[in-house]
Amino acid sequence: MVNILCVGDVVGSIGCEFLRQRLPALKKLKAIDLCIVNGENSADGNGITHSSAAHLLDSGADVITTGNHSFRRKESFSMYDSWETLLRPANYPAAAPGRGFCIVDLGRVQVGVVNLMGTMYLDSLESPFEKLDQLLRSPDMPKICVIDFHAEATGEKRALGFYADGRATALFGTHTHVPTADQCVLPKGTGYISDAGMTGVIDSVLGVKPEIIINRYVTKMPARFELAKGPCRMDCVIFTADEATGLCTDVERLSLT
Repeated sequence: MVNILCVGDVVGSIGCEFLRQRLPALKKLKAIDLCIVNGENSADGNGITHSSAAHLLDSGADVITTGNHSFRRKESFSMYDSWETLLRPANYPAAAPGRGFCIVDLGRVQVGVVNLMGTMYLDSLESPFEKLDQLLRSPDMPKICVIDFHAEATGEKRALGFYADGRATALFGTHTHVPTADQCVLPKGTGYISDAGMTGVIDSVLGVKPEIIINRYVTKMPARFELAKGPCRMDCVIFTADEATGLCTDVERLSLT
């Protein structure tokens, strides 16, 4: 069996620090073979920087996935081309920096990691359904394959989960920063959860100070986001994969404080 840990969107430097506090012990306790972390908000003010990405990797992440804030920082462009385990959504145009798929060699087995982004209420990209078909048909795709689907609409996430069922090991959603309680193994053997959640301050609105977001809704005026401070939580999910079949046998959702 292969245990794959998937961590919800890490928000800002405070989220990065909390991840460093909790991740190593969790990996040891749960005998984690591979850790995937969504880092598109890991830099203060969102986006990802060299220092925030390096922090995640040094803390125990093996692969960093991203989403609609992938290219928020220009300094990150060259990183996507040179860091093989830093992914941007695969359904971005080919002209965009980087890649949306990587293979991690664990020695006894290889694991493919795919990053996709939804098109409902987000950027107009290539269909994630068509892109997933292309990737799964690739002769390089290992038997074990995990998908981070960064999407807004729960319906789109659920649909892609069933579309991948039996063809991928697991699909976990990111982007909404709110963990869902629908973790399961789908009928044909693909592990699924609509959203893994967030790693960041508990008393916040998606990591931001609540009063700032409230004021935006009340006044309809723009405001500069400031990250909240206080006790944190790390939301994550563990998928257990069968090496022989590449399918999922168990899903466990966790929230660490």
